[in-house]
Amino acid sequence: MKHFITLADLPDFKETLSSAIELKKDATKFDSIGKGKTLGMLFFNPSLRTRLSTQKAAQNLGVHTMVMNFSNEAWALEFEDGTRMSGLRSEHVKEAAAVVSQYCDMVAIRAFASLTDKEKDEAEIVLKNFAKYASVPIINMESATAHPLQGLADAITITEHQTIHRPKVVLTWAPHPKALPHAVGNSFTKMMNYMEADFIIAHPEGYALNPEITKGIKCVTNQEEALKGADFVYAKNWCSYEQYGQILRTDDEWMLTQEKMELTNNGKFMHCLPIRRNIVAADGVLDSPNSLVIKQSENRTYAAQAVLKQLLENG
Repeated sequence: MKHFITLADLPDFKETLSSAIELKKDATKFDSIGKGKTLGMLFFNPSLRTRLSTQKAAQNLGVHTMVMNFSNEAWALEFEDGTRMSGLRSEHVKEAAAVVSQYCDMVAIRAFASLTDKEKDEAEIVLKNFAKYASVPIINMESATAHPLQGLADAITITEHQTIHRPKVVLTWAPHPKALPHAVGNSFTKMMNYMEADFIIAHPEGYALNPEITKGIKCVTNQEEALKGADFVYAKNWCSYEQYGQILRTDDEWMLTQEKMELTNNGKFMHCLPIRRNIVAADGVLDSPNSLVIKQSENRTYAAQAVLKQLLENG
């Protein structure tokens, strides 16, 4: 594995999943594997769980971390080739990636979608340019279209809490006052392709995810019908893909409530956090014993640790 940009970069998903679960049993077992190594963490957008869990994962492996917030601590970067840099952008990614590679043995990057230009967002300009010009591995801490560390953490969570071999898992769209990207929904959907489960996506009209990603997956527009008999319910908002970046509805009809969760098979509730209470899901759902949101956040550490360990072992 040269870089970790999407889940498809993992040589063996199930092996990585097993490794993460084993690391959770003894997190510091390999605390010398990263001795003398440094992980650079570059944030173009805010973070809580991703930043802290990835730093913790690195520390568990003996890796030092350096953190830079590009929003207020670095020169604005230019990513286009051949441009005359006469505007606000002071440094080109060609030099920036090469320089960071001298200081760090791995570089983790967080850069959200703009939600204004679908073509540019899907080109993953930030991640792919760093991967192109850096001489060290690049790790995706959430990009315009993917959040693979979250997807891996979600796989750990489902594996730990499933009570039957082939559970029913529902990814349901939920309301939100802001336009949100598709990264979590995309990576959760791709992750489920590796799992033994009956997977279904529920969303209102106009909120289908990228059809290339959901190809072959059952997608419905009736939330309550989808929830019937579910063992896991993952709520997440995303903006319209077809009318890119747009919010098509603001009502609370699709909010997850205790009444809706009663349609499930004593279903476990999942969300990547942060979550807007009583907008995405009701207090009663989040505060229920069946809520796994804190467990998911804990598993973010071991997902990142499993990926970092593989990169270190690869040299």
